[in-house]
Amino acid sequence: MKSVRVGEKGQTKRAAQAAADDATDVTADAAAAFAGAAGHASLLHTSVDPWEAKLAATGILPGLEALPTVLLVLEKHSLRVVFANPAAEALLALSRRSLSQMTWDDVFTNGDVLSSTMTELIANHFQTTRLDLVLERTAQEPLHTHAIVAAPEAAPDFVIVELIENEQKLKNEREERIIDQALMNKQLIRNLAHEIKNPLGGIRGAAQLLEFELDQRELREYTQVIIKESDRLQTLVDRLLEPHRHPYIATDVNIHEVCERVRSVVLAEFPQGLSIERDYDVSLPDFRGDKEQLIQALLNIVRNGAEALREQIARGDARIVLRTRVARKITIAKRLHKLALELHVIDNGPGIPADIRDRIFYPLVSGREGGSGLGLTLAQSFVQRHDGLIECESRPGRTDFRILLPLG
Repeated sequence: MKSVRVGEKGQTKRAAQAAADDATDVTADAAAAFAGAAGHASLLHTSVDPWEAKLAATGILPGLEALPTVLLVLEKHSLRVVFANPAAEALLALSRRSLSQMTWDDVFTNGDVLSSTMTELIANHFQTTRLDLVLERTAQEPLHTHAIVAAPEAAPDFVIVELIENEQKLKNEREERIIDQALMNKQLIRNLAHEIKNPLGGIRGAAQLLEFELDQRELREYTQVIIKESDRLQTLVDRLLEPHRHPYIATDVNIHEVCERVRSVVLAEFPQGLSIERDYDVSLPDFRGDKEQLIQALLNIVRNGAEALREQIARGDARIVLRTRVARKITIAKRLHKLALELHVIDNGPGIPADIRDRIFYPLVSGREGGSGLGLTLAQSFVQRHDGLIECESRPGRTDFRILLPLG
């Protein structure tokens, strides 16, 4: 009997040890699965962020990890980034570890535009809200996005932000608007020139005849005012018609020769306080175009930027950058081009006033006192004669005119 009891005791001990081993295996498997769901091996260590652990415990991470759109999960009170999927890392050019040390307002300099929406969503227990946003980042291009903000029931302590880029849609709409605008401008200018030139010639001729009949010198001064103002209007009309009068003379054009010509002219006009920096892609090939028209177009843009930099020039910190790049598979005016030239004119001025930002290529629209409002109109006309387009992004401290020209 004793030996039997000893055997039973040994079996009981071995069974207990096997059960403990099984429990250890289950715990290890669960920990591994937990770490895999979170995407962080560090969850196996004692220094696990409690919010990351809490988010991983909800079980929603595997699905978020696989989605192709940009996803950020924030802790709902501090709006600290707890999770970022690979698409978010790629778009924001920040690693998941770096993002996890940041709040929403750290990621985007104007993050408050969405912070209030998230706060309202949490306070009012909404499930989802959608809105279009332009999110700005330090030293990077702004993001035009459609944002979807959700407060998931499965993870009540968190807010999920999904960002879908609207850039291509906005770009196509902007291009169509610019092209339609240019066509309307062309028709308007031709009609306006016709309506102005004929009566203007009659007014000037009548003033000259009247001047011959006047004996008093002081009265002749009035007729001189009429004649000079008529000539000024005639010059304005001629400038409006300038793109339509110049023949298109195609030659081989090197864009950097165009840039250097414009750079030397503008630096001669503004010898102090202004630097014009070069950032050229020397691999760009020559292309067929009218060199003189392209020089005039670029000169109008650079000179326009220099005029906007008067305050910075006085302080000695005015800067314009001429940047050339190759763009691949780009659509211009609804046509797909394998290769295109991108020429950026970037200045650090005050930016284009918001009230005229969408109308800067209209004739006679100017953001500065004394401006004719024709420089950008003519530049757009010359570039469009090369099947290209000029776009503009502007905010205080950075205005970027982007000239697109097909290559080949």
